[in-house]
Amino acid sequence: MPKSIIRRWLPSPEEIRAKNGLKFLGTLLHDPNLFHLNRHSVSVAFAVGVFTSFLPLPGQMIIAALLALWLRCNLPLSIILVWISNPLTMPAIFYSTYKLGAWILGTPPVDFNIELSWEWLTDEVGKIWLPLFFGSLLAGVFFGTVAYFSMRALWRWHVVKRWKLRLERRSAVS
Repeated sequence: MPKSIIRRWLPSPEEIRAKNGLKFLGTLLHDPNLFHLNRHSVSVAFAVGVFTSFLPLPGQMIIAALLALWLRCNLPLSIILVWISNPLTMPAIFYSTYKLGAWILGTPPVDFNIELSWEWLTDEVGKIWLPLFFGSLLAGVFFGTVAYFSMRALWRWHVVKRWKLRLERRSAVS
């Protein structure tokens, strides 16, 4: 994967460290591995971001940031990829993961209508939380793993392609 393309989309380490809201992290943000753009760092960041985007929890970006700090992968990329689950995609993602969890656990799916109210949340979530969470974990692990190996393969393909182009240029010059 070309670093220049990824760098265009990501903030610089200095910009992140300068944020007032992140001063409490102190020297944690000075770890260069959190901002490296190499095959390992980007692949793990994709796995973390995609996995976290499937979690039906509030604070997905915080969870992705903590996982990126723990695994020492690209922090900005991990956080950005959480936005796979956004207000437009969340209903489809979480409905699918609920159905997956209900199917694997062998529980009959419960029909429900979503209302944005505290009463609905307290009444309905108790009925659907186990299949939803289990299906979300399974889907997150699966798609996170697919993202990890896909990025490694894509990065490798790009490096091999660049090497072949270099070899062709060198042989043309000779």
